[in-house]
Amino acid sequence: MDYGKQGADKTVKNMPRHKEHNEKGTDKNPYGKPAPKAELLARMKAAADAKKQG
Repeated sequence: MDYGKQGADKTVKNMPRHKEHNEKGTDKNPYGKPAPKAELLARMKAAADAKKQG
């Protein structure tokens, strides 16, 4: 009996489980150039202030 032929197929390695989180064209991962660093810093500061406020 060949036990290797039973069960589900092997999954592809080094591939995200949910590709929609990493897809291009979303708000967090838009097409084209990466967001400028100033925009990133502004978002980080806003998140830190929101965390402080509660």
